[in-house]
This record gives sequence, structure tokens and C-alpha cells, in this order.
Amino acid sequence: MKLSIVVPCYNEEQNIPLILKRFDEVISGKEIEVILVNNGSTDDSAVVLADLLPKYSFTRTVRVEVNQGYGYGILQGLKECKGEYIGWTHADMQTDPADILKALDIIEMEKGLIFVKGNRKGRPLFDVFFTAGMSLFETCYLHTKLYDINAQPNIFPKVFFDEWKNPPYDFSLDLYALYMARKKNLKVIRFPVLFPERIYGHSKWNTGFQAKWKFIKRTMEFSVKLKKEIKQER
Repeated sequence: MKLSIVVPCYNEEQNIPLILKRFDEVISGKEIEVILVNNGSTDDSAVVLADLLPKYSFTRTVRVEVNQGYGYGILQGLKECKGEYIGWTHADMQTDPADILKALDIIEMEKGLIFVKGNRKGRPLFDVFFTAGMSLFETCYLHTKLYDINAQPNIFPKVFFDEWKNPPYDFSLDLYALYMARKKNLKVIRFPVLFPERIYGHSKWNTGFQAKWKFIKRTMEFSVKLKKEIKQER
């Protein structure tokens, strides 16, 4: 297996049929497996997955009984990956599964220890400013060039994942993965991805100013923790 992609699904019963259909359209016999993680969903995601997965030979599922965070669900999926390269993307259809094929093309050209990550385009202006501010803080605080940290997809060699220690269980996982790629001297390659509005459902975190402030606070707290851990390893 060349590539394994984890898709965390928390209450995405309406989007699961769409993302499976889209993956089916773009994979076209490629050595790609898709692992949909039912990340403690409280809607009918389990029923939808049980009904649809037998129709798609490239996919399987991992079930998390109780949601413990976005990152936790991804980590459970990554542990089950069989690919030489592994990673994740979102289930909300704001990141086109076709971007996985673009990333695979980069992998096949570059090979080796690389970290391939999207770079979002077409976002609302306020979100762009928010991301720029967070990127500036993380770059200055961690002394490492970091930008559009939460863009998807994220793809990297499985051997890189095997080296991770105490990765976070929340949205800070995107920061952790990109930062560790920089610190481990992986070649980081960014490529443009469109980021349209959701078709169904609502963001689980981006619900207004208070949610953004909570995200900022949580990310800063993790950044402090991460910096301390890196110092202790030296």
C-alpha cells in the first residue's frame, strides 16, 4: 500500500456518502486506502458507515466509542494505517479528496522524508487574518516557520509517525505534526487547495469569536508545553 488516508468523522452522517463517492471517483485503482474514523459520533454515522463501506473496497473504518478530541480520533486511525505514507484530511468536503491525488503525485516525484501539506485558498477574509495572526505567533514563539497550520491534507512517511511522542488529542495535532516535521528536517512541501463552504453540517469548533478565542488559548497552552518538551529532550 502506497498511501493511507485517515478521515475523522464526528457527526458527519450527511457528508460521509459524499466523501466516499468523491474518493471513489478520484482513486481509480491507485494504491490508496481510506480509513474513516467514527470519532464517537452521536448521530447515525455508524449506520451510514455500516451500509456504505461494503460498496467501496478501498475503505474501512475505526470506531472510537467516546469522542476524546479531533486529534485522538486521527491518532487511532493512523495506528491502523498500512501505507508507506500516511496522513489525514477532513470529512466535511471543504477539502476535496482529489487533493490527495495531487499530494500523491508530489510524493512519487520527491520520495523520501517529505511532509506534504495543503495551503488553503478561497477563505473568508476574517479567517485569513485569524490564520495569519496564529501563524505569526507560532513562528516567533517556536522559532520555526509555520503558516496555515490547520490546512489539509497532511501526508508523511509512516516512519515519521512512529517517532511521535505524546501527540495532542485536540486540534493542536496539526501544529504538532508540522512542527515536528520541521524539527526532524523533513522536506516540507505545500501546495494550493481550494477551501469552499461546507455543504452539510456546521464546523465543530469555528462557531464565533468565543470559539476562536478558546482555540487561541488552547493552542498557546500547547505551544508552551511543546517548547518545554523539546528543551527537555536536548
